Amino acid sequence: MKGEDYKVNVIGLSQKAHRFDFEFGKEFFETYGKALLENGHFKAQVTLDKGETMIEANFHIQGKANLICDRSLEPFEYPMDIDRKILFKYGQEEKELSDEIVLITREHVRLDVGQYMYELIVVNIPMKRLHPKFQNDDLEESEIQLVYSSPIEETEKEEDAIDPRWEKLKKLK
Repeated sequence: MKGEDYKVNVIGLSQKAHRFDFEFGKEFFETYGKALLENGHFKAQVTLDKGETMIEANFHIQGKANLICDRSLEPFEYPMDIDRKILFKYGQEEKELSDEIVLITREHVRLDVGQYMYELIVVNIPMKRLHPKFQNDDLEESEIQLVYSSPIEETEKEEDAIDPRWEKLKKLK
């Protein structure tokens, strides 16, 4: 499928809900940008509910992204299940107000749902790409302790090092 296949003619849509089904893979990412994700296999259902003042787009995307593990450099499939809503409101100018609200003019002929599907998938890729076999091995930074110190020694030092001014205040209680 080419990029043109993901553009929906919104002027020709009647004022009701319209469902579009897409299935895409590597060629989709080559069209929309493969800098962040080169390959994967996805199915998407996009429902465009056209009203008088806006178009409500509901995206349901399921599939697997082909990623490379940051630790072992092994390829793995990362499952995704994305549900998002984006509102396209009619206005005087074309402008993105937030992640969920986009202004479009009434003369806007076609809506590129492929670009929005690409962005939703890329945003859901984890920052730290770990193969599933490393998921349980990964220690959080707060769990890592220095070898040369123990928590018991640190609390004893803190108790012994109380400022004498605080001792006087404790007596006032």
